[in-house]
Amino acid sequence: MANIKKGDLVQVITGAKQERGGDRGKQGKVLEVLSEQNRVIVEGVNYVTKHTRVGQTQRGTKTGGIETLEAPIHISNVALVDPETKKPTRVGRRVEEETKDGVKRTVRVRYAKKSGKDL
Repeated sequence: MANIKKGDLVQVITGAKQERGGDRGKQGKVLEVLSEQNRVIVEGVNYVTKHTRVGQTQRGTKTGGIETLEAPIHISNVALVDPETKKPTRVGRRVEEETKDGVKRTVRVRYAKKSGKDL
């Protein structure tokens, strides 16, 4: 069970500082989780330049050129952001019982642990 899921707000905790052109300290929403490679794609983080070959669509418009897009970053280099304090925090799980239509079932719930210092 992954700690980080699509749509979570995360912060980059490793790499070069922003003053030196890096991404450490930036916060963004998770666009995609690549669980096989243990990587995530975060909105606005780790931009790369991709050159695509020029081609034509059936309508005759040209495609291709130079585009910038987000590249995957390792999941250990990001931390979930606590929604209350807006600081990076660790993730915990607790087991809760839920009743739905008179049927009890056990559910695992993620929660943000208390975030004291910046990670």
